[in-house]
Amino acid sequence: MLSAQGQLTTREAARTSAGQRHQGHGGTLSETCPQESAVTHRPSQPGFRMLTLKLPRLLSAEQVPQEFHEQGILFGYRHPQSSAAACVLSLFQMTNETLNIWTHLLPFCFFTWRFVSVLRATDILNDSYSWPLLVYMGASCVYPLASSCAHTFSCMSGNARHICYFLDYGAVSLFSLGSAIAYSAYVFPDSLVCSTFHDYYVGLAVLSAVTSTGLSCYSRFLEIQKPRLCKLLRILAFAYPYTWDSLPIFSRLFLLPGGSAQNEATLYHQKHMAMTLLASFFYSAHLPERLAPGRFDYIAQHLPATPPTAC
Repeated sequence: MLSAQGQLTTREAARTSAGQRHQGHGGTLSETCPQESAVTHRPSQPGFRMLTLKLPRLLSAEQVPQEFHEQGILFGYRHPQSSAAACVLSLFQMTNETLNIWTHLLPFCFFTWRFVSVLRATDILNDSYSWPLLVYMGASCVYPLASSCAHTFSCMSGNARHICYFLDYGAVSLFSLGSAIAYSAYVFPDSLVCSTFHDYYVGLAVLSAVTSTGLSCYSRFLEIQKPRLCKLLRILAFAYPYTWDSLPIFSRLFLLPGGSAQNEATLYHQKHMAMTLLASFFYSAHLPERLAPGRFDYIAQHLPATPPTAC
């Protein structure tokens, strides 16, 4: 009996010693499990939060104010009070503005590269003949940059939406004026050079650009109350500068179909004219999204404001 009791005492002493060893290293085995769980919960650290950053949630037309609605577009709207960071993140998310943004941002990069290349190859101070071309190329860079920024940050608030598109319309008019300056220098038919029309052409193009900007900006305040009048004024604001600036081209193509109109740029002007008319028709008629609402949420509502381009 004494021998058995001694063995039990020895075993209890060994168990007690083992428990003390566990406590000396942070507690017993059952007590160390919560510590291991806390250590392995690393996503709460700042470095891991960046990896779990989520793209902004998209909304339907019923979830945004009416001033943000686009005809035939049912889904893909961004939050109407997005932060600047959320707007930038939406560049890498498929929304109903993604194509609007990237189809302006990529041309901006291309035109800027071409502009810088021409600047490096041109003696700006001594080559005055290149100045109209440089003005036109500079406007070609400003216009797509302003449009991409407008479509990117237009969802920050209702007022921000108006301001962004005011700048967008101003950039379109600036591009139109740059085209008129290039046309005046390089495209006018020989029979119209130094005529009264030529003398007042650029001056009236400035007036046209200012009028176009004011008219298109005013049309934004009629979007909800008078949507048809809003659309009519906006189309007129884009059509009038295009028509005025293109008069030298129309003269070369239709009124003077002689040798002066037969050059390598004629075909490009004809294609550009056809594409402009086609794009204007789709924009004004809200096609194809009006025929199948919800089917073209990500590829429709593209603003085809295409002022004349100098070839």
